[in-house]
Amino acid sequence: MIRPDTLSFIQALSENNDRTWFLAHKGEYENAKADVLNFISLLIPLLATVDPAFPKDSPPKKHLLRIYRDIRFSKDKRPFKNNFGIYFSVYGKNGNEPGYYINLAPGQCFFAAGYWMPGAEDLKKIREEIDYNQEEFLRIINDSGFSDRFILDQTDTLKKAPKGYAPDHPLIGVLKLKSLTAIYPIADEDFYKAGITEKIHQAFKQIYPFMLFLRTAIGS
Repeated sequence: MIRPDTLSFIQALSENNDRTWFLAHKGEYENAKADVLNFISLLIPLLATVDPAFPKDSPPKKHLLRIYRDIRFSKDKRPFKNNFGIYFSVYGKNGNEPGYYINLAPGQCFFAAGYWMPGAEDLKKIREEIDYNQEEFLRIINDSGFSDRFILDQTDTLKKAPKGYAPDHPLIGVLKLKSLTAIYPIADEDFYKAGITEKIHQAFKQIYPFMLFLRTAIGS
């Protein structure tokens, strides 16, 4: 589980997002970081029991995303992220593959899985797989284990049907998506309870068929 003061640190950082404040509270950051790393260490063996492709000896620090923002090409010059991000990459492609993600931020905690912003070739393959295997895809997303918890993220979508697909295609809403990710919102308070690891374990199980579909589509 996650300590409440870990999210409290993130809240304070979001309100004081500058290097001077961060350096003055570096000890709090290190404590929060250690807490998240410990949480990751509990999740690694659980994911490994669900996803055979995930290495059970993967080091926790590999999956904790940097708190520092890359501001080189951004108008937003705040130096730090306002969250802790956990990313489980199965093949170590730095996000260029389907993966599992946990976001830790006050009021914005969630579990997610899928393929965020795939390249044009992979996105084409995924659309083709969905088109060719509509029944299988619908069976996956309509299964109660998926539909009771997850929603397909509609943030990034085309305004028109992608090339080669009719506007009245039965799955046009899915085919128009630029990212194939499923979101499972989780209350902050749930992360403070010992049962959170089992909740995430169940989420791994429920999302695995979706992940396997995406991997099959891109041939990984």
